[in-house]
Amino acid sequence: MKTAFRIALLPGDGIGPDVTAEAVRVLRAVETRIPGLALNFEEFSIGAGEYLKNGHPLPDSVVDKLREFDAILLGAMGLPGVRWPDGTEMTPQVELRERLDLYNGVRPIYLFHPNDSPLRGKQTGEIDFVLIRESTEGLFSTRKVPRDPAANRATDTMLITRAGAERVIRAAFRIAAGRRNRLTLVDKANVLPSMAFFRQIFDEVAPEFPAVQTDYAYVDAAALYLVQRPESFDVMVTENMFGDILSDLAAALVGGMGMAPSADIGDRYAIFQPSHGSAPDIAGKGIANPVATILSAAMMLEWLGTAGCKQGAGMIQAAVRQVFADPAARTRDLGGRLSTTQMGDAILAALP
Repeated sequence: MKTAFRIALLPGDGIGPDVTAEAVRVLRAVETRIPGLALNFEEFSIGAGEYLKNGHPLPDSVVDKLREFDAILLGAMGLPGVRWPDGTEMTPQVELRERLDLYNGVRPIYLFHPNDSPLRGKQTGEIDFVLIRESTEGLFSTRKVPRDPAANRATDTMLITRAGAERVIRAAFRIAAGRRNRLTLVDKANVLPSMAFFRQIFDEVAPEFPAVQTDYAYVDAAALYLVQRPESFDVMVTENMFGDILSDLAAALVGGMGMAPSADIGDRYAIFQPSHGSAPDIAGKGIANPVATILSAAMMLEWLGTAGCKQGAGMIQAAVRQVFADPAARTRDLGGRLSTTQMGDAILAALP
């Protein structure tokens, strides 16, 4: 069984290098605790900073090299002031999902302590669900189509293909089958034909997973239910843009973007990254919350799949839970005083 893995590091922009460094420290500590496990890191530069230096945020040569690695750990990409001529920000992380065909966007949401939620009375673990976001189609599908700057209108197309919908829906059913056997489809099938098609495919796939209970929520209602009764959800599956929006709302329920890990997974490749952006206003100040990146690293180990990697993932998750049992152990975004490095130190000290 494989015990040595090549990991590509993409620290990126803003706080990306700050939080990625803490995740690597934790991974190195895990490596020493698991006999035979070897994590070999190699760092690459992509993002808005790379564009400013060399004229391209995602060089083809880097993409080709990334295909040689077992997994990719990413920090954050993009800077608000670095934009394409059409006014959009540079988002190489989105392009990577498309080029590596990482269709399964996995966004786990877990409440580690009641004090971290803006909702009253929610206990540790009471908010515990996974949002699955289709990451290669949907409303992002025509984002690179050239726009006429003189035109008086602009359009974006919601693309739902049968193949794209089937594979992400099956992935969501498999995740639900490994949890509490409940899957909610989030769509806008009452208004958008593309979403009615998405629901049709969901209903066609559902009989393949008879143990999983299913239900539906329109996306606007889902936003309401996430605030009113988040504990009622187990796994949710939705379109790209809807997932982008709902994952930020979901993160707020458990403390914010610094507590929201994620993975974008395909049939061959996978990228693991925090759900937050690059936050350039706090970059290099030592106050960014690294927990989302550290938990993303745990997701990476879980995905690599060996017994040692799964053991390492469990160690990281247990350490984070132990640290967050103490309401005083928080970074500034959660009302605490720990620096980025101090939070990393606390998690390192809690590793079994």
